[in-house]
Parts: sequence; structure tokens; C-alpha cells
Amino acid sequence: MPRADCIMRHLPYFCRGQVVRGFGRGSKQLGIPTANFPEQVVDNLPADISTGIYYGWASVGSGDVHKMVVSIGWNPYYKNTKKSMETHIMHIFKEDFYGEILNVAIVGYLRPEKNFDSLESLISAIQGDIEEAKKQLDLPEHFKVKEDNFFQVSKSKIMNGH
Repeated sequence: MPRADCIMRHLPYFCRGQVVRGFGRGSKQLGIPTANFPEQVVDNLPADISTGIYYGWASVGSGDVHKMVVSIGWNPYYKNTKKSMETHIMHIFKEDFYGEILNVAIVGYLRPEKNFDSLESLISAIQGDIEEAKKQLDLPEHFKVKEDNFFQVSKSKIMNGH
């Protein structure tokens, strides 16, 4: 289990970057669409941030801010060789938004990443993560981050931190 102080000292964590094509699994295999950050955003994460499932807020371009969950890590079920950061925004978008700027504020940690024995158990865990994130994000200390100035600033550049 990751040490809580290693996780919490980095939160909230703010980052933004252009949405790139991922592995093509989120919508197709899992029924859970994700927006993927380019390698440079992932590489700029704090070196000691624990891999796992987090929750927070996200917006696309200058759009509305929505609840989200994000997986940071290696996706053991898929045996990734590259660390990734895949964001599931709890909102139905009418169309893909590749190339748009994704703005993310990570406010809490749900669990470490782990391997699953089936696709069904992976999907079930993700759905549980989404439900828990919805509850956590309604807490006042997390809800207030939705209004952070980070979501109001110019969307013209990729940056990590705040």
C-alpha cells in the first residue's frame, strides 16, 4: 500500500495537456471512454507520486468542469510498458475531442493499481471507483476545487503544476 503522506503532499495536483489517442481500449473494450495525456505530461508528474486510481475535476478546453477519475500507472491487466494517465470524465460528450486541451485537478486517491483476472472484474472495479469518486467529490473540501482559477486561465499551453 502506498504511503499516504507521499500521495497527499502532491494533492491537489493540477495539469493540462492536449488529448492524444490512447490504446483504443476505453470505449471499445471497457465501455468507459478515457482521455489520454501525451507522454510529456505523464513524464512531468512528481517522481514519487504513487500509481493508482485518483479522482478530481476535469474540463475540456474552456468547457464546463465535470467529475472525473484518472488512472496513473502501468495498467497491469494490459501489461503496459509505458506509464499512462487516462482520465474518465463523468459526462457524455457528443463527439471525440482529440487535440483539445484537457484540464485536470486531482484531489483524492482511491486505490493502488492492481491486476485483474478478467475483463469483467476490471470493469466492475472501475465502475466502483466511479461511484466512490462521485461521493467523495460532493464533500465540501473537494467540491471547492471545481471553482479553482486553474479552470479559468488561458488554455493555450501545456503545463504541469499550478
